[in-house]
Amino acid sequence: MTEEIQGDLLSTAGQFAIVVARWNELITRRMLDGAVDTFRRHGVAEERLTVVWVPGSFEIPLAADTLARGGKFVGVCCLGAVIQGETTHDQYINQQVAAGIMQAGRETGVPVTFGVLTCQSMEQAQDRAGGKAGNKGREAALAAIEMADLMAKLRG
Repeated sequence: MTEEIQGDLLSTAGQFAIVVARWNELITRRMLDGAVDTFRRHGVAEERLTVVWVPGSFEIPLAADTLARGGKFVGVCCLGAVIQGETTHDQYINQQVAAGIMQAGRETGVPVTFGVLTCQSMEQAQDRAGGKAGNKGREAALAAIEMADLMAKLRG
């Protein structure tokens, strides 16, 4: 029989960090609330959570990498919202944030999950932060829980 390995969605051990951008806090606060609630519902008590606020989404990767390298956390959940404006600056921000978050996880071996909205409008962001398109903070928290459990299993 083929062996299958997958992470569980119930966390029994380890500390988690949430890095959240203050820019567009109307959106990121709702994502944070969803993430914290999801962690709690999946076995992560509040004393096992640390929330770190950064000025904007561009600063998320540095904080996430620092937390992942510190040896205290089994997962880092990243939350932000970049909303398109009149210029193309959002494209530059989005590409670098995504690459930085991926790099932090790959280089440290600690799951660093992507919960950064890249929307064309405030309405789209609201839809993805607890509106009709769900809450991407919840999804990033679930991914952190599952990946932390999976990595523990893979490491034996």
